[in-house]
Amino acid sequence: MIVEDASAANQTCENGISMDLFLHLSLVPALFIMAVLSYLQRRVRQTALDSKIPALSGHFGIVVPLDLITSLSNRWSYGFAFGAVSSSVMLLFSESYLPFQVPAWAIAIVYLVGALEVGLAYFPFFACLSTPFRAAGAVLGFLYTLVWVLVTLWDTVTCPAGNILGRFQKPVLQWPCILCLVFLLGRFVHMLVKAVRIHLGLERAEGQEQLLQSHQAQYIQTLLSRPSQRRMELNWFQRKVYTWDPHFKFPNRMIGTSIISLIGLYIMTVADYSLSDYAFDSLDVLKDSLEDLVISCNLTDHSIAALVPQLKEFTRVARGAWLATTIFASLTSVSYTFHVLACYRKHLKRLWAGQKHFLPEKFHHPSPAVSVAAIAKYSGWQIAFMMWGFLIIHFVQFLFALLIAYLVVVPLQHGNGLAMLSNLGFIILTVGVVMGMVALQLVLVQKFFLQDKISPTDKQKPLALNNRYEFRRAFHNFNYFFFFYNVIMGLSNCILRLLTSCVLGTWLISRIDRTIMQRGYESLDPGYSTWIGMIFADHYHSNPVLICFCNLLLEERLQKERAAITYSPSNSSAAVSVEGSRATRRWLLLYTLLKNPQLILQRKRLASTSAHDDSSGRAPLETIALACVLALQRSRVQGEADTPAPIKGGPDTDARPTAD
Repeated sequence: MIVEDASAANQTCENGISMDLFLHLSLVPALFIMAVLSYLQRRVRQTALDSKIPALSGHFGIVVPLDLITSLSNRWSYGFAFGAVSSSVMLLFSESYLPFQVPAWAIAIVYLVGALEVGLAYFPFFACLSTPFRAAGAVLGFLYTLVWVLVTLWDTVTCPAGNILGRFQKPVLQWPCILCLVFLLGRFVHMLVKAVRIHLGLERAEGQEQLLQSHQAQYIQTLLSRPSQRRMELNWFQRKVYTWDPHFKFPNRMIGTSIISLIGLYIMTVADYSLSDYAFDSLDVLKDSLEDLVISCNLTDHSIAALVPQLKEFTRVARGAWLATTIFASLTSVSYTFHVLACYRKHLKRLWAGQKHFLPEKFHHPSPAVSVAAIAKYSGWQIAFMMWGFLIIHFVQFLFALLIAYLVVVPLQHGNGLAMLSNLGFIILTVGVVMGMVALQLVLVQKFFLQDKISPTDKQKPLALNNRYEFRRAFHNFNYFFFFYNVIMGLSNCILRLLTSCVLGTWLISRIDRTIMQRGYESLDPGYSTWIGMIFADHYHSNPVLICFCNLLLEERLQKERAAITYSPSNSSAAVSVEGSRATRRWLLLYTLLKNPQLILQRKRLASTSAHDDSSGRAPLETIALACVLALQRSRVQGEADTPAPIKGGPDTDARPTAD
């Protein structure tokens, strides 16, 4: 059936468009768009060539498609751009993309050339979204995207058939990519309309992206607030499924990776089901051929005649098991995609809080080069791990489904329920006896061979043997006789340990955020090493506390520059400004000591400063802060809590504490 559809597709699509040829030809307009955007982009540093060729005058700067580290703007636009790339990414994943024929030893180089070609072909989508020249980027991006939409739609409508899904392969597989392209088309239209309104003065131009984002300032505000004020009521979905954090935003890299993974899983699921249907149809043809052979040759007593019903039953059971496990494997992989996002947020917030105990000790200080390189490796590796993990998980689940079907379902259908229950009871009884003997050892040790509780409120007995003469001798006999039994039990536990390790390893192959190696061998897991390097790089570049600190330094520097320009050194108001800044610093120090009284004893003070404070008759700042802390504690006991004014944080506000 599929072969006939494929031949019909070849006959119908002779006048169609070759998408591979279109991808090659799209490099010409892509390079032209890159040249235009590079010409508009100014270089900060001038070169000797600029003086020789005045027409350059700083033009042809480096065009950045998107910032995968710190940028948090246009995240969903970039996500749909990644969705438009998903079909070509799946083509690279299938390893069937070869621009030209080369010897076997140079296949890796050809794959590199193919990946660069795909990157250049889709470069205008990202570059036109990120360019500061909004009008030019909108026009060029709209025209380039429109060509891609028209060509993709024309190829899908005029040539819908394929070798895997039959008549409607391209509409089924290409609709996510077409939807993303249409969204990008609307996004470029919105950018063009907005640029025109700004040019006509009907709308204010957007400022440069602030260093401190509003959600980061709110996160700092929650850190400085009381723990009781941070609690919020959670509904059922937030308690059981997912708790979103308004003070955290996922970067473009994570959103783009998740979108490509979801689209890739959809394509893999559809292709997997279609190929399995073709394989089981082939088994049905083989079964019918054997049945015709038995009837024509009258082989009723031959072994081939006994094979026909078994093959028929296997085909029926395997078809149902494969369909069921396809659904479960797809749901498992989709849940892994969202779970990786949740783990990314959880791990990053732990690093922001200075917690590294959830990581192996050897990963507490990763190499800077490894961390920066992990940013480039993570997205591609996560997508590949998710695709291969889906196939591996599906195969493992299929084997378990066949095992359950032949152990439970098939005997019940054949009327052998009592025999199945007897065998199942024998297995359960054997496992129960083994587990009972293990539990018996624990009960005997807990009851007779440990000392009594030191305190009645203790939950467990202390780790100390009962030193009474009889109990000590009984414990030695207990160890001696159970030594021989535990040798026998060790074999079954060894096999169980091996099977558990294999099942968990294959089940978690898609989870790049969790290692599948044993403790001490985590560095042999390249996926987990990439995950650790990536979260550390994001931690150092997107920590809200560090960004807020840098923002305060920049604001203070700008204030000093404005004060130096506005006021002369001889002006008396400069002294007032200096005195005000000193008072501000002292107030910030007092506020910090009030919130963290343990820092009072850890501060280093010069002897001269102490002598100066003592001679002037004024109390040191630590004494004042300690007195304030004691007064505040007394007032809290009496129910008169004093709370400073809340911090106002944001991209255009100062995130420092203010006093009433």
